Amino acid sequence: MTHNSNYGSRFLPIDSIAAVLEPFQVDRPVRLAGRLMARRVMGKSCFCDLKDETARVQLYGKKDDLGDEAFEKFSSLSLGDIIGIEGRLFLSKTGEKSVRVDKFTLLSKIVRTLPEKWHGLKDVETRYRQRYLDLIVNDEVRVNFKKRSQIIQQIRQFLDSRGFMEVETPMMQPIPGGARAKPFVTHHNTLHTDLYLRVAPELYLKRLLVGGFEKVYEINRNFRNEGISIRHNPEFTMLELYQSYADYNDMMDITEEVITELATNLYGKTELPYGERTINFKRPWKRISFYDSLKEKTGIDFLKTPIREAAKKLHVEVTKDIDDVDILNEIFGRFVEEDLWDPTFVIDYPTVMTPLAKAKEDNPDVVYRFELFIAKMEIANAFSELNDPAIQRERLEAQRDMIGEHKVLDEDFLTALEYAMPPAGGLGIGIDRLVMLLTNQNSIRDVILFPQLRPEKNTGEGEK
Repeated sequence: MTHNSNYGSRFLPIDSIAAVLEPFQVDRPVRLAGRLMARRVMGKSCFCDLKDETARVQLYGKKDDLGDEAFEKFSSLSLGDIIGIEGRLFLSKTGEKSVRVDKFTLLSKIVRTLPEKWHGLKDVETRYRQRYLDLIVNDEVRVNFKKRSQIIQQIRQFLDSRGFMEVETPMMQPIPGGARAKPFVTHHNTLHTDLYLRVAPELYLKRLLVGGFEKVYEINRNFRNEGISIRHNPEFTMLELYQSYADYNDMMDITEEVITELATNLYGKTELPYGERTINFKRPWKRISFYDSLKEKTGIDFLKTPIREAAKKLHVEVTKDIDDVDILNEIFGRFVEEDLWDPTFVIDYPTVMTPLAKAKEDNPDVVYRFELFIAKMEIANAFSELNDPAIQRERLEAQRDMIGEHKVLDEDFLTALEYAMPPAGGLGIGIDRLVMLLTNQNSIRDVILFPQLRPEKNTGEGEK
């Protein structure tokens, strides 16, 4: 018998398609499994395309080999069926690497129909909502998500080889901290208390520096209850690392090294396409001052001009409920950020914007901080970390008062600092945006397998 229609039976493939195609050996016996993606019946012969995670290959089924009944079933398989086959490699008359099928097993029957243009699902909304279809029919999408996995794996290898230790910190926190962001709130029934999905792991990772670990990192999921766009997803992946006795200059070096190494490992070069332009990752990267760049673009010295007065001169709309930090961010984004294409470190940020960073000795209004911008996107953020508990308390209290909201300070974090945290450099890199750059994708939804989407229309639950 050459056919088994019981697709509940076990069939374990021995080979991947890519492994049998290279090196290719005529007459080599193979045992493959995958999804049927094309079928062409020609009399007593049937040609099919079989695809697995690694590649696709042509199958050749012949009535003389399979027998009448099995050939009839083989030639009537549906596009999208998952099958297992046993056969031998051969070259077709046109020289195409192929498999002559001796036996086949239907492993899973497709009930629905693949999109008409099965070689390319084009509707963007469908692609995101039904990612499984996107992965079936768009090979380049699957390739990009494999690259995402490789990027994260190589980041781990980079840090591990330099003595960093990977750790895990809480995703549910009693007090949200480490970033100015609106958290998601949940409730723990047993404890009878509200908890917050973390907006950043920073304060917990710094506790580990106090405890004596000198190089730690976490590739973590953060959650921010904010807008959704092609650059923002409320659930996102961040690399955050801390190194005792280092500073923000060391963090710049690490940032340059890891991203340049990723580009080279993936593509063998440091100049990569992004949209209609290219990005040159070659080191060293440009460094510009936050205040100097603003003065150059606007003609205003923000160190001497009140922020709201500057906003009025620049015709930036200001309302009473917007604090100075948000105004300054808006002005910087509008006048400076839009021109930052090749990798650029913007250094020495205002102290008012950065309560967790160490102030410069010669100018307490400025802190040792940088943000990395590439292709007009913020990719990384880093500080020379503030480790003075008294100043840290003052900064956090001032931030709370400026925001105008009742915010509980993380007293345990402040207590930890009182046990002495070594001077340190800290760095956060947005993994999703980095993957966008390294895979030439314009939307963050194209590098997150299951992005958050607005409810579907006309469902009775979503938008009307």
